[in-house]
Amino acid sequence: MSDKKLWAGRFSEPTDAFVEAFTASVEFDQRLAPQDIQGSIAHATMLARQGILSEQERDAIIGGLQQILGRIEQGDFPWSVGLEDVHMNIEAALTEAIGEAGKKLHTGRSRNDQVATDIRLWLRQEITALGEELQRLQGALLDLAERETDTILPGFTHLQTAQPITFGHHMMAWFEMLERDASRLADCRRRMNRMPLGAAALAGTTFPIDREYTAQLLGFDGPCRNSLDAVSDRDFAIEFTAAASILMMHLSRMSEELIIWSSAQFGFITLSDSFCTGSSIMPQKKNPDVPELIRGKSGRVFGHLMALLTLMKSQPLAYNKDNQEDKEPLFDTVDNLRGSLKVFADMIPAIRCNPGRMREAALQGFATATDLADYLVRRGMPFRDAHEVVGKSVAYCVDKGCDLAELSLDELRGFSDMIDADVFDYLTLEGSVAARDHTGGTAPAQVRRAIAEARQRLA
Repeated sequence: MSDKKLWAGRFSEPTDAFVEAFTASVEFDQRLAPQDIQGSIAHATMLARQGILSEQERDAIIGGLQQILGRIEQGDFPWSVGLEDVHMNIEAALTEAIGEAGKKLHTGRSRNDQVATDIRLWLRQEITALGEELQRLQGALLDLAERETDTILPGFTHLQTAQPITFGHHMMAWFEMLERDASRLADCRRRMNRMPLGAAALAGTTFPIDREYTAQLLGFDGPCRNSLDAVSDRDFAIEFTAAASILMMHLSRMSEELIIWSSAQFGFITLSDSFCTGSSIMPQKKNPDVPELIRGKSGRVFGHLMALLTLMKSQPLAYNKDNQEDKEPLFDTVDNLRGSLKVFADMIPAIRCNPGRMREAALQGFATATDLADYLVRRGMPFRDAHEVVGKSVAYCVDKGCDLAELSLDELRGFSDMIDADVFDYLTLEGSVAARDHTGGTAPAQVRRAIAEARQRLA
């Protein structure tokens, strides 16, 4: 296959060897080959339908492209840096294989609208695959939430004990975060599903093409409505990377809690050995490397978002060579997000809870103090007065070294004569979580209801 530039007619000197390598993108954009061929087959089909190509030329082009795809899939395709990118490599191979008909494929299009179409086709496919992996993770969270619906652990604010909740309720909080992420990805996919092909370099083409037909062949909702915007737009990639960054932020927060909970100081959960590693010097260590690495990868994806925003912020319309730099951040974002979702979905089912340790921790830090305040309010005391009464009782417990539930009735009545023996029903951990029996609450009955509703939405 010749390395002669397909655009060399204008030039009298060859490209500098270093410049040739510096400006080439084929080493990374060759992953777009299936989409490039898919788009070219649709383009050739449309050109023949419009009488721009003959049926024989169309068939030769499609047959040649399918053979090239087979060679690529088998790893038997000679990629050339001299031909710059995936598009020129495939077109040169096609022309070598079928002759003059191959040179006609580029009629009515440019690499500008070609690459914009390829990226959208590729990212659309990847978003669908990411959505499936995300759904698998959500299903694993529902299974874990159902298994631990009644398991009590302390809920935190400022990482200080706040109120008792259930582990199932906590897992459903994670589920809700991911459900919004799934919605963002789906919305991003819907908005990007417009076809740039036919915009040509920037102004459209003089040939009588049918962009609506090509869009239909490629599964787009329709063509991009403005040719300038079609070839220069990369906000779909930025939007995806923003959605990916939010998703990675959620995975990072989840990872942080897994790291804390699995530490010796907390001991709330045990991670499977399959998702941990040891130390080269300390034989007792079991390090939560998987969640730690995901926590670290979140910063990598955030960086790609900033890179894409910076890439586009000063570009005039329409296409500029800067846009060659859009692919590596986008590819890396997809690769790391897919890997993070996969390993998380595999790791969650293997988590084992330590209910005794969770309960012991929930009994520390006066987790039912708010329940005592609520009790007094129901007895007719203004909340601010109840807040003060409970604050004094907590201070008393701190001095005595006990929990509120360990005080005698006489001791409690010393802070308010509105307290009766039934107060102990509200000062237990079980009573506290069961009392929050409303939509979104931590009561086990509500958690079970939330799980059932989530399974219906996920189906």
